[in-house]
Amino acid sequence: MTAGKKVLVAMSGGVDSSVAALLLKEAGYAVTGVTMCLGIRQEESRASCCGGDAIEDARHVCGRLDVPHFVFDFASLMEERVIRKFTDEYLQGRTPNPCVDCNRYLKFDALLARARGMGFDCLATGHYARIAETPAGWGLFRAADKNKDQTYFLYPIRKDDLSSVLFPLGEMKKEEVRIRAHKAGLPVAQKAESQDICFVPQGDYRQFFAQKRLASPPGDIVDASGRVLGRHTGILSYTIGQRSGLGISAPRPLYVLGFDAVGNRLVVGHKEELLAGGLVAGDLNLLADGFPETADVKIRYRKKPAPCRVVRDGEKLKVLFREPQESVTPGQAAVFYEGDRVLGGGVIEAAWTASREERVEGTV
Repeated sequence: MTAGKKVLVAMSGGVDSSVAALLLKEAGYAVTGVTMCLGIRQEESRASCCGGDAIEDARHVCGRLDVPHFVFDFASLMEERVIRKFTDEYLQGRTPNPCVDCNRYLKFDALLARARGMGFDCLATGHYARIAETPAGWGLFRAADKNKDQTYFLYPIRKDDLSSVLFPLGEMKKEEVRIRAHKAGLPVAQKAESQDICFVPQGDYRQFFAQKRLASPPGDIVDASGRVLGRHTGILSYTIGQRSGLGISAPRPLYVLGFDAVGNRLVVGHKEELLAGGLVAGDLNLLADGFPETADVKIRYRKKPAPCRVVRDGEKLKVLFREPQESVTPGQAAVFYEGDRVLGGGVIEAAWTASREERVEGTV
């Protein structure tokens, strides 16, 4: 029964969360919208909440839907749990995923707790994902629109909390969402999507770190054997797999393989050296009872899931790919799937190279 069930909808001011609120109201829920003020500055003279006029856009949508709208100040939590972690990890030579951490610490922890404290039955967002009850309990599943599926960012939701979370867009395609917004006369129907990390506009990491007055000193660029090939401008400016901007003349293209944060060295090599036979993941959040020996794993949001063998080792997962994978990056998320079901995930701690014999033995 949904009639009268109270749901708090996290509204960013975009079309997805706006249509999520619309659908829930039409389904008979008692809807209230909320926008998290994250204290993000896109321009020197203007503070924004996760981009542009988010508060006003969300407020206008709630007015159109005739539902209440709140604004919660989560700026200090955003700075402490997401932005500070992002910068600290980069300084250690790792590449974190702040969108995962935003879901982990803000939306499905602090905001969900606030919703419960205010008497709401559920928290809803405009993510493209599905939650369903199965004989094995509540589960997180990939969205019907596989091109928009966002479960990679949602694996940190605790298993016991899944029954309190709603994803109304899970069965829809993006085109359908815009059509629904247009038909309902929502003012954000044609609003463009943000493609950047909300606190790193245009993806300009150098400018972001400069504004934070963070810098890493220049150092040596070396190959895997430690031979010095050139100089880098500071490891904050590079990511694993990067090819351009190295300033090294070589017979074959060179790519960033990794970082030696202690020695302040950038390690480069050829494309085939980016391949890894497996990884180790920690900081786990598992959504299935009993982890299967074989699964599919995503190591980046836009990468296809790769078949793998998984071994539980205490609080870590050791993963052996069926085929070597490129640019396995410490700090990023590894998310595991069995079909459309999300089994859980963790943070990549290390990549490792498997011998041919190990890869054959681990074939799934």
